[in-house]
Amino acid sequence: MIIPQTTEVLAQIANSIRRGGVIAFRTDTFYGLGADPFNHAAVRKIKQLKGREDGKPILIVISGREQINRFIAERTKAFDVLSEEFWPGPLTLICKAAPGLPEEITAGTGTVGVRLPDDDNVCALVRECGGALTATSANPADHEPAGTAQQVSDYFRKAIDLIVDGGPARSDLPSTVVDVSQLEPRLIREGVIAWSDIRVLRQGG
Repeated sequence: MIIPQTTEVLAQIANSIRRGGVIAFRTDTFYGLGADPFNHAAVRKIKQLKGREDGKPILIVISGREQINRFIAERTKAFDVLSEEFWPGPLTLICKAAPGLPEEITAGTGTVGVRLPDDDNVCALVRECGGALTATSANPADHEPAGTAQQVSDYFRKAIDLIVDGGPARSDLPSTVVDVSQLEPRLIREGVIAWSDIRVLRQGG
């Protein structure tokens, strides 16, 4: 079922998440598959939907900085510098995972990727759902990321509880992913934010 994202339907979306459902929603980049990151069964369903390899972790979007300590065990200097400069924004930061995060999220890596989107509508939806949602891209593993609600529907048909139509994707690129679990940041994937901009910031610091 495709529903428009409006204030009136946020409670319905949150209820679906509380029941262990999987939704698709527009993030600050592409559409993502959203579930309660602490619900093992819901996260396993996402991996099954995507055909995702067991060794690949699932990133999380949060509604505000107050959510950070739920997911991150240790804030490195690199995390503090980059999150201060680029959050909210399309930068996913990989950190040491807090105890208690499901294995399905960390994929045995001991780390977790977290992002604070620069989009009020996305943050409002995530906040209504408890402050954090998984946000791995809404596409089978061998397909392009979905840029519209209809494309999500074409990929998954009725396998998703709700598809929240937040309009077309806001970017042609994914978020940039940087590992800040160690002393020096390490680029995992270059996306909206150029790695050169991050390196300049680090060199300046």
